[in-house]
Amino acid sequence: MTAPLLCCDENEKLQLTRRGVLGRGLAVGAGAALTGLAGEALSTNLAFAAGAYTGDTLVVVSLRGGFDGLSAFAPIGDADYYRARPGIAVPKAKVIGGDGGMFGLHPALAPLLPQWTAGKLAAVHAIGQPDPTRSHFAAMEAMENAAPGTSIRSGWLDRMLGVTGASGPLAAVSLGDAMPARLLAGPAADVSMKGLDDFTLSADGKKPMAAALRAMYADAPPVLAGPALAADRALAATTTAKAAYTPANGAVYPDSDLGGALRDVARLIKAKAGLVTAAVDCGDWDMHQGLGPAVAGQRMYDNLHDLSTALAAFVTDLGEQAMKSVTVLTISEFGRRVAENGSRGVDHGHGNAMMLLGGGIRGGRVYGDWPGLAPQALVAGDLAATTDYRSVIGEVLQKRCGVGALDSVFPAVKPSSFGLAAAR
Repeated sequence: MTAPLLCCDENEKLQLTRRGVLGRGLAVGAGAALTGLAGEALSTNLAFAAGAYTGDTLVVVSLRGGFDGLSAFAPIGDADYYRARPGIAVPKAKVIGGDGGMFGLHPALAPLLPQWTAGKLAAVHAIGQPDPTRSHFAAMEAMENAAPGTSIRSGWLDRMLGVTGASGPLAAVSLGDAMPARLLAGPAADVSMKGLDDFTLSADGKKPMAAALRAMYADAPPVLAGPALAADRALAATTTAKAAYTPANGAVYPDSDLGGALRDVARLIKAKAGLVTAAVDCGDWDMHQGLGPAVAGQRMYDNLHDLSTALAAFVTDLGEQAMKSVTVLTISEFGRRVAENGSRGVDHGHGNAMMLLGGGIRGGRVYGDWPGLAPQALVAGDLAATTDYRSVIGEVLQKRCGVGALDSVFPAVKPSSFGLAAAR
């Protein structure tokens, strides 16, 4: 994926903030872990958890900037879609897959068509947050916290780790340049890294610090020694995964940030490093301008092609057997408005679509309660959200990740009853 073309001031400030943090060499993860030991010298951040885990590895891909679900899973059976988007709607003749009537897949998702046909890729449409906002900052924070109206400040992935009893220095990993810190904010263990091969503990990239930290905190109380020793364990746990790596089964990852991040997730899974969940950021979805028609060279087409190519390579690399215990899902802070603007783009909206991929997903269809795109059905010009995104994730957590009651992860939320995931 090419460097992002930022389209609104708020998104640009967000990207600059992330780059500023990463430029100092500090990967921000959960808890009050290593930052207090040596400040900007450290490239990892960890906390603690205990117990065993036997569920799926959950891979959460955050589509930053506001993903346009109406392009990815086009409602070709809704005439109002074409009236609202005369220049950028996906023509019926170009869609692939779909459900044979209302929805069709954007042609740039072709690398994932085999997964759709095999019933391992699904979508849920008209999903959204309970308190909609068109602010990137507010929407991202709410999406990753996922506990509106409460005093809870941790991220929902951190809470998921807590209730599953996941353990190990690499139970939770966030990968990439723009890291979803709030998803994993909280007391459970997690590691943030730009890339597996770059995961080191050093002051300037040359001087090793692991031995010094072990010696420094050898006799310290556990509350002080814990973060340093956890960092040491995490570094040791990556040794196998860092070995020279060639993707299996002829898989070819795209030369993009997303391709590299998913390749590293596959490496950790195959190294049996104890990975429970991985969070990966995929940006450049804030398409106020130049979303374009469904042809190569246009922003939406090219971004979707990178996304689908990376996910297809990930599936191929892991192989059918390993994918039986892996579930991938996408989230985004909000959708886009229904009507295209004068720049062949779409502004911030509400209702959206999410993807689910894995051996335990009952795919080949679009789930959800479709409200329609007639003017009277819209909410302030946006696709109405008829399904809380947390309920969809909740169904996955219960059926694939061994989570019982959802209240500890998503307070007052009931899982969806779509049947989109098979019980383990």
